[in-house]
Amino acid sequence: MTYYEKVREMAAAVRQMVGEFQPEVGLITGTGLGDIVNQFELVKRIPYKEIDGFPLSTVQSHAGEMVFSTYKGVKIVTMRGRLHYYEGYSMKEVTLPVRVLKELGVKRLLISNVTGSVNPDYEMGDLVFIRDHINMMPENPLRGRNIDAWGPRFPDMKYTYNREWNALGMKEATAAGLRVHEGVYVALPGPNLETPAEYIFMNKIGADVVGMSTVPEVIAAKHMELPVLVFSLISNKCFPPEAIRETSVEDVISVGESRAPLLQKMVCRLIETIR
Repeated sequence: MTYYEKVREMAAAVRQMVGEFQPEVGLITGTGLGDIVNQFELVKRIPYKEIDGFPLSTVQSHAGEMVFSTYKGVKIVTMRGRLHYYEGYSMKEVTLPVRVLKELGVKRLLISNVTGSVNPDYEMGDLVFIRDHINMMPENPLRGRNIDAWGPRFPDMKYTYNREWNALGMKEATAAGLRVHEGVYVALPGPNLETPAEYIFMNKIGADVVGMSTVPEVIAAKHMELPVLVFSLISNKCFPPEAIRETSVEDVISVGESRAPLLQKMVCRLIETIR
């Protein structure tokens, strides 16, 4: 079975589980946002393990389920837990959920993550809407035979991030009580956090935040012309060097949980307003 056939088979299996429900909005939730599904009207929960062949999320705090729900008439599918390259998955496996969402008919995709800040003006707990990215992952999800049914061999990345959506997001984030910026995300493979020298390098090349996810998902979405909005919650300050503190996964989870109510409020408003 080809990758394309595998994705379509998974989408067909999920469609059979949810019946006539047709999601409009897809959410990929990072640390701190997974419980947003409690704000929605539940239709169906599907653990990843119930979808034959679907990769399983192994990261602490990621629930590993697909949740179908509605919010003020908008039909949503939420990926509670993403896949990462550092878990040992290939980039095609990492981006398989995005492909499935597209096959399910999703029209717009909201992606969240937690990051380190390499901009000296950004503080822990701030929110950053992504306007561009720098990809330093060692593998590309589009490598290999192109699937023309999804998109072109050489997708142009210039207009990947919708600045009008970012403006709406920044407005809603400010109204929700968050300190907000617009910036550039640099993606590294992980799972170790970066060295002080690497943080200095990332600042010099024009990055504002650094993380270990999202960019592969965005590339796959752009390949299929699936519009995306991406925002990052800063969990730790990584620049200037004297501001760096040792950070654990528990620290990251704690920051996500502390901002969860404000993030949920903002995302609920974005689901209503972004079209």
